[in-house]
Amino acid sequence: MSCQSSYRSLPDTPIERSRSAKRLMFISLSLAGLMPASAAFASGVLPQGGQYVSGQGSIAASGNHVVVTQPGSTRGVIDWRSFSIGNYNTVTFNNGSGATLNRVTGNSRSAILGRLDATGTVYLINPQGIVVGPSGIINTGGRFVASTLDVCNCAFMNGDTLTLSGQSDASVVNLGKISSSGGDVFLVARRAVVNTGTVSAPNGTAEFAVGQQVLLQDSASSQQVFVQTGSKGSIVDTGTVRAAQINLEAADGNIYALAGGGSRLRATGTATRDGHVWLVANSGLVQQRGEIVASDANGSGGTVDMQAARLAFGDRAVVRAGAWNLSTPAFTIDRSAAGALQRSLNAGTSVDVTTTGANGATGNLQVASDLRWSGAGSLTLAAYHDVAVANGATIANKGTGNLTMRADATAIDNGSSVVNNGAIDWSSSTGGVSAFYDMNGTYTAGTQLANPGWAPGPYSGLVTQITAYKLVNSFADLKNVSQDLAGNYALGTNIDASASSDGSYMPLGNAATPFTGQFDGQGHAISSLTLEAWSPPSPYDPQLIGMFGSIGSKGVVRDLSVNGTGADNDQNPLSHGLYADMGMLAGTNGGTIVRVNVSGTLSGGNFYTVDDGVAGGLVGDNSGTIVRSSSSVAATTGGALGGLAGANEGSISQSFATGALVSAGYTNEGAGGLVGINFGSVTQSYATGSTTLEGYCRGAAGTPCGGAALVAINNGTISQSFGTGLVTQPFYEPIGVSRTNTGTIASDVYWNRDTTGATVGVVYGTTIPDTNGLTSAQMSTPSSFQGYDFSTTGAWAMPAGATHPVLRWQLTQ
Repeated sequence: MSCQSSYRSLPDTPIERSRSAKRLMFISLSLAGLMPASAAFASGVLPQGGQYVSGQGSIAASGNHVVVTQPGSTRGVIDWRSFSIGNYNTVTFNNGSGATLNRVTGNSRSAILGRLDATGTVYLINPQGIVVGPSGIINTGGRFVASTLDVCNCAFMNGDTLTLSGQSDASVVNLGKISSSGGDVFLVARRAVVNTGTVSAPNGTAEFAVGQQVLLQDSASSQQVFVQTGSKGSIVDTGTVRAAQINLEAADGNIYALAGGGSRLRATGTATRDGHVWLVANSGLVQQRGEIVASDANGSGGTVDMQAARLAFGDRAVVRAGAWNLSTPAFTIDRSAAGALQRSLNAGTSVDVTTTGANGATGNLQVASDLRWSGAGSLTLAAYHDVAVANGATIANKGTGNLTMRADATAIDNGSSVVNNGAIDWSSSTGGVSAFYDMNGTYTAGTQLANPGWAPGPYSGLVTQITAYKLVNSFADLKNVSQDLAGNYALGTNIDASASSDGSYMPLGNAATPFTGQFDGQGHAISSLTLEAWSPPSPYDPQLIGMFGSIGSKGVVRDLSVNGTGADNDQNPLSHGLYADMGMLAGTNGGTIVRVNVSGTLSGGNFYTVDDGVAGGLVGDNSGTIVRSSSSVAATTGGALGGLAGANEGSISQSFATGALVSAGYTNEGAGGLVGINFGSVTQSYATGSTTLEGYCRGAAGTPCGGAALVAINNGTISQSFGTGLVTQPFYEPIGVSRTNTGTIASDVYWNRDTTGATVGVVYGTTIPDTNGLTSAQMSTPSSFQGYDFSTTGAWAMPAGATHPVLRWQLTQ
């Protein structure tokens, strides 16, 4: 049987549903071993033969009540001959905030039909099985653990992580009410855990696990039970579970989340726990019939993670959360699965379906049934191998939802493809569609319907509503981008480019044929990239040094980090000096750069070298748009030098630079912390890196000299920006904003007097008021910055303890 055909949905016809219900009821009853001997239900039954074997405490029985007193919030272990509680009987543990482990050494299972109360934590270990009857009530202040697997006394007494193990075929069954007001609830067995009652842990986790060996640890933020050795057991849940987080884990067994009629599985989160539900049966089945809800403590967000070898869904299955992540070896989204996904998407849940290719599966993901939804929920289909939309199937959104289809999800260059034999209809959506396929694979567009009124969102960097990208998964793939400079590319993973140290990497695009496509980093990084120079045919043109030699006017680079080294070493045959446009990302940019961060080092020449080049941490010469980007590149050159851009004729906004700059060349004049020479516009940006003018200026007679904390020379416009970096130039005074200003510097441009060492903002040209030089105390006060918007929707933020404003987008990094 193929992997795809093995993913069976729940029956759809009335007869099949009836047969399935009977089978599942039989499973529930048989696994439960449901009722023990009738004697266990008698009203006189109470725990018998209890004796402390570790720790200290007292056990007192009076009438229908047993009281266990354990002083000082300590730990203790009690061995019992039997542990059952009959109707109307009560067992109370006065153990403060301590913990009591109760182990049954006799041959009878535990039946809890009365009441068990505890101020602290209670463990009940019984290899013969545990049943909480319909009238049973368990209420603890700390954890409650019911297990047929045993645990070491010493590990428990030491408060260590616990390993529960055993060979018992008995079950843990809850037909009543189990609650922990301040802790967690764990039901653990090798064969089966069944819940048809209610479980509540509003401040902790509720976790059911089946396995031969199970790890139980402490975590204040995530699940705490992990199955280490499977047992092909089953978890059947038809009851109600309420907790901050919920975990059902069967490893190689099966999970039946069968409850219908409202949200029976509900994770609500706390201040330290996000609302999270896990259903994990990596080698088994997860079958969902009802509603699962997950939300954070504030009512938003929440996550449901579902991992299984097989997935099945009933006609009322739905997930209401911020995100629903499904992982399985291979999957075909048939009518039942499509219904569950569609209902969840319509509820505003973003759905991520991933195939892993595990267990020898193909790893393919196919959409065989229509998927249509409204609203903002987004759908991601990520396959280990191919993603396909079958003939006759339609994926459509009416709203703001996005669709992502990704082949080769593990970024291993396996030649995977995205094939649309059906239809993708975004004609009534303002969301976007992205398809990612292997460089050696193919993309079949099929029928694609876009919205003619679509417009890219602010700062998105998107060009078209429906876009297909070739995946760049390796250094070799990166170099191959040069074969199609108009193509669309996306990083599939982080790339180690240390192999470029052999000088084999050439910039992508040049002055004659710039890069005009899209390069989406997807938040990934390229590291250890050694930059080499592209040399033009004419010595009158500059060399280009950068990951990209030249980005054309239609080119877009976004959501990327680059780290590397670059050097301008080749002399121009005409001037016998250095002549290059150099930046870590690009030598020149005429396109759009959004959310790109660079680091590393750039260098060119020394005090005896003529350097007519232009160098910037991000780009050498910018005539395009730079938005929400940054550089921490340390650069030493002798020409025009800026922390972000050497020269700017375009626009720079909401960006910053922190790298240390040294202006060191025969004709050096000084560097600008953000921009060397500005002819364009700079707004809502800042620089904190130091600038140093090494030696003295050797320009023509009367040449103005000196660098500045923000811009060395301004012929354009600067607004809502500031500089804070130390300006060091022994023969010239430090300058706070710009050495020379023949353009416009708005009244909301500032510098830090204390950290820059500058008492003047501008030396030559149009000056700015001395009052725009702020002290460090003023720099940390929002009211010092005229016109800056520090609201939750504004461009600026002042985090606690900050010494200057930061851009609000940085807080999400």
